[in-house]
Amino acid sequence: MKAVILNAYGGRDVLEVAELPKPEPGNGEVRIEVWAAGVNPVDWKIREGYLHDRLPCEFPIIPGWDVAGRIDAVGPEVTQWEEGDEVYAYVRKPVIQHGAYAEYVTFDAAHIARKPNNFSFEEAASVPLAALTAYQSLFDAGKLQPGEQVLIHAAAGGVGGFAVQLARAAGAIVWGTASEANHVYLKELGADHVLDYHEVGVWDRLRESMPDGMDLIYDCIGGETFEQSIPLLSTKGRIVSILEPTRCQALTEQGTPAFYVFVEPSGPQLAKLSAFAESGKLKSHLAAVLPLEDAARAHELIESLHTRGKIVLKVRE
Repeated sequence: MKAVILNAYGGRDVLEVAELPKPEPGNGEVRIEVWAAGVNPVDWKIREGYLHDRLPCEFPIIPGWDVAGRIDAVGPEVTQWEEGDEVYAYVRKPVIQHGAYAEYVTFDAAHIARKPNNFSFEEAASVPLAALTAYQSLFDAGKLQPGEQVLIHAAAGGVGGFAVQLARAAGAIVWGTASEANHVYLKELGADHVLDYHEVGVWDRLRESMPDGMDLIYDCIGGETFEQSIPLLSTKGRIVSILEPTRCQALTEQGTPAFYVFVEPSGPQLAKLSAFAESGKLKSHLAAVLPLEDAARAHELIESLHTRGKIVLKVRE
């Protein structure tokens, strides 16, 4: 099979197209014929070696954790899936090696779900990692409730865009931060209020307009933004971050509920996201769709930190 691989950590030039054996599904696994693979910031961080202390890796590495396609083989002990089923999944494995930038990938059958029937393969491949991250952050960690005020940082990004839609669907009052160029886009996603984080004094004005503070703050930026968010919380507020595990732990020890989320695969939650998508409550915005051979260009785009929505690699026509 054709796959994009890296044999060593490094820049975008280490990505190469190679021919590898087609993987065989093990017990409880299915093999997915990949039609599209999502591209996420974690992909280039793995490529650079930034996460080698946290995530065990073995070369050659096929990057990618987002996939949409058709089941073409079913392993032993799998009864809920058949060949030809259209599915999508977040295919992170305990050892990072066999990812989604390939014509085939195997994965645990319990962690896949049916592709939303109103989504293309490209749209479906943009969903799993980012939308599961948003779902687990808002609801599993953040316990977001209807009517609560939630502030979402980097709301126009991949995770943030799904978070806006999910919070809106849950009946929350949604505030989002983004550059001014993305304000109309966030309103279209369902944000009630949009803030320009570049604007001088924006946090002071937010405190003035919301003196009781935010019930939930969702941090997708980290660093200074995380620190600036703490005074914006209500007395019962909590903060969830996808970038600041140490700061979250320290803040919790000081008495402020703070949660770090590193997304886990979940077939049942993907099924819920499919239902949201099919009801029109969840949409995907594709910033770019590129052929598999252009993985380096996809990494260049996502490393810019200025993409609106998601980048996807098209594996099959």
